[in-house]
Amino acid sequence: MAKRLAGRTVTAMSWHISVGSVTAVLLLIRTTLLTRWVSPVHFGTYTLAYAIVAGSSILANFGLAKAFLHRAPESHDEDQAAATHFTLQAAFAGIWCALLIACTLLFAEGALRTALLVITPAVFGILLTETPRYVLIRRVVHRRLAILAFSNIILTTGVALPLAWQGAGLWALLVTDVVSLMVHVIVLFGWRPVWKPRLGWSPRSVRYFLRFGSKNMLADLSAQLIDRLDDIWTGVYLGSTPLGYYSRAYAFAGHPRRLLSGPIQAVAGGTYAELKGDRARLSQAFFRVNAMLVRAGFLVAGMLYLIMPEFIHLFLTETWRSILPAFRLLLIFMLLDPIRRTVADLYVAVGRPGRIVQAYAIQLVVLLTGLYALGSLWGIAGVAIAVDVMLVAGVAFLLRGARRYVDYSLRRLLLIPALALACAIAIPYLAFWLSGAPDNPWLSALSKLLLSGGAYLSVLLPLERNEARRMLSAIRGALGREDVQGSVVE
Repeated sequence: MAKRLAGRTVTAMSWHISVGSVTAVLLLIRTTLLTRWVSPVHFGTYTLAYAIVAGSSILANFGLAKAFLHRAPESHDEDQAAATHFTLQAAFAGIWCALLIACTLLFAEGALRTALLVITPAVFGILLTETPRYVLIRRVVHRRLAILAFSNIILTTGVALPLAWQGAGLWALLVTDVVSLMVHVIVLFGWRPVWKPRLGWSPRSVRYFLRFGSKNMLADLSAQLIDRLDDIWTGVYLGSTPLGYYSRAYAFAGHPRRLLSGPIQAVAGGTYAELKGDRARLSQAFFRVNAMLVRAGFLVAGMLYLIMPEFIHLFLTETWRSILPAFRLLLIFMLLDPIRRTVADLYVAVGRPGRIVQAYAIQLVVLLTGLYALGSLWGIAGVAIAVDVMLVAGVAFLLRGARRYVDYSLRRLLLIPALALACAIAIPYLAFWLSGAPDNPWLSALSKLLLSGGAYLSVLLPLERNEARRMLSAIRGALGREDVQGSVVE
């Protein structure tokens, strides 16, 4: 079983990496073109509406997905557990959707009302597809999920860009949610369904789902507040246009996470759950997952920090020049947020979600304080700083408690990549100060990329040669032991 899990984990990552690299490029192209063709105020309206819907949708989830993933006697029968999950999910999502639409009709106005009335039913429909998605995650079989992500990006991009180019404004953004719903239904329910929808009601299973879910719901709600509160605060207190700028800074800063950490994060939770009884192997998986996130993320973040001025000049209009400070500050958040998520997955896997709730409570206090103290003073740059400080506080708290379940060295995890990142940023600045920056923005960006990447690798590789060999050897060994028939074919 251990050998099969290793093979399934590596296979799942390979699917996400191969598809994720393509979808990340497409998403970057879409984000860039939409930014050129859609005004900041429309981005602000859409971001505020989506933050409200996504944040409140946690009430519809009620922690049910994590109860389904958690291995317990009540969820041992996968088909029965899936039916119970689907039944409860449909009930909670239906109540949530009805309430949110009613509140929208009563209190929202103008473009915000339109956005909420489109996004809410779309998210409701996607919530109903959660059961087959988590069946795949539970099995650590991610080929279909990778296909779903790829199809979703292709089709939403194919519809949104022509509308944006023709001046559709807000509707060019809203249409992505409608198309995404259609893709989810077709891939998960229509095409060779992984699990056929059916209702199930076992009192013992229902009690387990509600009991475990209620423990996780507070953590999930806190996590969504942490993710969305900066958007909501910015939209309410600074306005739709500043929120439009902030949302674009956040979107561009988030691309490294989607490209590099997405494939790893997608399989970490299922892997941790299967290894929860084996401290040595769980510790090894925990370190390797986070080590890959840190090393890849630091490299890309350093490059993006340097070339963003040229990127804005070449691909965006000067209207968006003001996003640069917030973008650079948010890179810190994007570097550390994947670690926060994988450590949270660890606590779920070992059945201790209470620690996550405590961390999120600390983060919410820090974030609210920072938003009012810094956001009011420095605008979206202050919001970005508040988000960074909040995340550092949460990650530190979670990592300290993780030592009860895994063994790891924080120095080994972060010190050398941080040193490499410092060199990757400092050396291009020093080179341009000594020789002068090229006038051509293409040449300037290319020079920064080469100098930054070369400096990073020249520090990292000599100091971590042995660790890299061990990780590559483990991956090759897992692939060599893989049970292809059992782990790749659905």
